[in-house]
Amino acid sequence: MDASYPTNLPPVVRGPLLPLRDIIVFPHMVVPLFVGREKSIAALDVAMKKDKRILLAAQRDAKTNNPSSKDIYPIGTVGTIVQLLKLPDETVKVLVEGKQRAKILNYLDSNAHFNVEYELVEEPEDSTVETGALMREVQSTFETYVKLNKQIPPEMLMTVQNITDPARMADSIVVHLSSVKLAERQELLENFSPSSRLTKLYEMMQNEIEILQVEKRIRTRVKKQMERSQKEYYLNEQMHAIQRELGEKDEFRSELIDLEKQIKSKPKISKEALEKAKKELKKLQMMSPMSAEATVIRNYVDWISILPWGKKSKESYDLVNAEKVLDEDHYGLTKIKERIIEHLAVQALSKKLNGPILCFVGPPGTGKTSLAKSVARATGREFVRLSLGGVRDEAEIRGHRRTYIGALPGKIVQSLKKAGSDNPVFLLDEIDKMSSDFRGDPASALLEVLAPEQNHMFNDHYLDLDYDLSDVMFITTANMLSGIPIPLQDRMEIIELSSYTEYEKLNIATKYLVPKQQERCGLKDIQLDIEEDAISTIINSYTKEAGVRSLEREIASVCRKIARDVVKNELQDEVAVASKDIARYLGVPKYKVNEKEAEDKVGLVNGLAVTSVGGDLLTVEVSAIAGKGKLIRTGRMGEVMQEASEAAFTYVRSRAELLGLKTDFYKDLDIHVHFPEGAVPKDGPSAGIATATCIISALTKIPVKSDLAMTGEITLRGRVLPIGGVKEKILAAHRGRINTVIIPAENRKDLHDVPKKILAAIDVVLVDHMDQVLRVALGDNEVVERFSSIDTLIYRNGRLITPDKEQDTTTVS
Repeated sequence: MDASYPTNLPPVVRGPLLPLRDIIVFPHMVVPLFVGREKSIAALDVAMKKDKRILLAAQRDAKTNNPSSKDIYPIGTVGTIVQLLKLPDETVKVLVEGKQRAKILNYLDSNAHFNVEYELVEEPEDSTVETGALMREVQSTFETYVKLNKQIPPEMLMTVQNITDPARMADSIVVHLSSVKLAERQELLENFSPSSRLTKLYEMMQNEIEILQVEKRIRTRVKKQMERSQKEYYLNEQMHAIQRELGEKDEFRSELIDLEKQIKSKPKISKEALEKAKKELKKLQMMSPMSAEATVIRNYVDWISILPWGKKSKESYDLVNAEKVLDEDHYGLTKIKERIIEHLAVQALSKKLNGPILCFVGPPGTGKTSLAKSVARATGREFVRLSLGGVRDEAEIRGHRRTYIGALPGKIVQSLKKAGSDNPVFLLDEIDKMSSDFRGDPASALLEVLAPEQNHMFNDHYLDLDYDLSDVMFITTANMLSGIPIPLQDRMEIIELSSYTEYEKLNIATKYLVPKQQERCGLKDIQLDIEEDAISTIINSYTKEAGVRSLEREIASVCRKIARDVVKNELQDEVAVASKDIARYLGVPKYKVNEKEAEDKVGLVNGLAVTSVGGDLLTVEVSAIAGKGKLIRTGRMGEVMQEASEAAFTYVRSRAELLGLKTDFYKDLDIHVHFPEGAVPKDGPSAGIATATCIISALTKIPVKSDLAMTGEITLRGRVLPIGGVKEKILAAHRGRINTVIIPAENRKDLHDVPKKILAAIDVVLVDHMDQVLRVALGDNEVVERFSSIDTLIYRNGRLITPDKEQDTTTVS
């Protein structure tokens, strides 16, 4: 205790009281006070005239101007006036130093100032080991607190570390805890146990340290953000200042005005969309242009303003012009063109798209996409294409909701913006290539788009507005029907495009592909003549496809090499390309055309098949060898094809006597049926009659005609059932130099689709029973004579005749 402070004070002391507002003075604390109340100034005067001692006690409520005894805490601190200075405004500035805790016992009557009886509080000595450890913890914690709280001078650490008295340490530290409330400080003042005060103080500092650490992290983060924001703000302000100097308008306000004008320029915009746009614009005007929300709203309003909203292209319903356009762009496809013209005719009469959605299904390169373009050109509509290959997210169709970062409308709405009209021809390409996963099923989203009863109120998730798609002419394309869900198929009219024949490819190449590549390769001024034989060589020996894409690539390759020779001055203004020249331009042939055998052979029959790239000759080989009655099948035969070969073998066994064979001939023989090109999978029932004929030939040793090919399904009773792909199969037979083709009689109707030029070069035999097949295939011999004689119809040179009579039975157009 200070030497100037009297230690021999009586137990009960009388003296002046100074009520304090919002401050508590602890022992050993030096603090300046500004005093303005009359009673308080009078108390200071009394103290100065005596021993300069005065009791300092805090008010419970700082707002009370004339406190009573109830308004003042009972525990205070006896202090000494170090310095007193009277100010011009009749207030007093006093510097006091706290000395010792005191307890107010009684308030004495005094009108001039507060005069009280109080007793000094003697604090117990506490020098235990536990208290010493607690003092160290408090010192360490205070050091951490000082490092985080920059308001405390570092010198204070040295002062605290030099204190050995626990009571004084507690009173010295609490002064610097600025966030401790008045009530908590008073609670510490009223706590007379040094160790208890240190414990309470330790808890307070730990809480403060946690808060300060969080504040530090927040300050650091905010500082970084502010630095970036200030930089952006500074640069933006510079840019705006430059714009103002140049006399330019405020860009953001100008943009809002432009958006408002764009929306007003849409007379047919829906009421719902107009109200929504106005509401969002009003919200946007009150926002900062740099805020993230402003960017989202601006993009949204921009999408509303940029959509066509009732704007339509002028449509043409001139069917003559439509036919002309379709014929200019595509060769053949007669049935497809007729269906498209019918579709347009219905629209011309109803002025509304009430018909089903057209779906073109066919192999790659057969002209599905270009047909849709031709429809757009023929009707005068805009054309827009959306590829659905690989789309697996429903949001690709319907869009994302605006709550997502970077959200956009779906591809349907985006494509309408691209088209710029509400009635384009909208091609949904590769609709069979869609898939679904956890993000949704895009095929289900398309159900609404392609349903005429629903699509007049199509709701995109991003716009959240109803948009009318009823005037859009949707056309879809696919390679395989199996990839399109049944509900989606139900909303469309399926139009199948088969693979092109060699004859059609030849015409397409001559009329379209060669002129196109001639222009692309810069050979317009060169008289280029690629002969038909040369194009046929390219088709058969360098391509194997249903469409004409590979053919176009090979023709382009020939044209590029001709262009190279022209530039090198090796060629003149006229260039003729013959079949023999193709190998020089394109190299060694890539494919071999399956052709008939040179001579008739036993156990060898020409079958016919349809592949993804068209028709092909399918050779069937049978060998009868010593064995135990097994039927061996090789050549990657599918399940249906294996069953067809078993049916053929059972038919042969049932006709063993007529064939001159023992009824149990099969017990000592193994019949091996093989389809060459074993790496290529094969399936289907259409090789039934070819297999049966081949087995009979192998067993009877009668050779089968090499210039004959056949196709048809066989039953156990020998009936020949209809098959598919007649057109492609007959074209393959013609390409393989076959003279006669056997087909089921029920397929007679399919001959309408075969080009007349091809039918004029081939005899088509129509059969109902296997006996007829054997009579034609095995020729005249004693085995064939045993079978029943059934009249067989042959289609030859546009007429149906019987083999014995060259008379006209009926004409097939």
